[in-house]
Amino acid sequence: MTTSDPDGPLAEQLLRFTRRVHRIQKRHLHDCGLGVTPAQSRLLRTLAHYDSPPRMADLAERLEVVPRAVTTLVDGLEASGKVRRAPDPTNRRVIRIELTEDGRKALRELHGARRSAAEEILAPLTDEQRAVLGELLDTLIDGGGGRGC
Repeated sequence: MTTSDPDGPLAEQLLRFTRRVHRIQKRHLHDCGLGVTPAQSRLLRTLAHYDSPPRMADLAERLEVVPRAVTTLVDGLEASGKVRRAPDPTNRRVIRIELTEDGRKALRELHGARRSAAEEILAPLTDEQRAVLGELLDTLIDGGGGRGC
């Protein structure tokens, strides 16, 4: 006997939509020519929100990834000159991650790529539909205490 899953089609639509969003954003990132992956883009955006350069562990926590993943991202961004490792002035064992001027420039270009991707994704919607979608997404993002598996 099978049980009906009333949310099944909606869940499938959400998964298909998130894959489409990711695909479009990845294409726009590629087209801007910075050689930055979506994960590196996310790290750069995260770095920009800190008042002072964070530790790798801080970035891993904020990004909700293991520290080793941050190391790999920072290695790539450092090799391209977008971030630099800097010693902590108060504890020589701690390394901080700083945005470089190239990193700040890349962030501005990445912002444009993300905006272009959003415009492409939202193009079929009217202003009213966009407002409703925004309200629904706010509800889903903020909402409803986490029910697990």
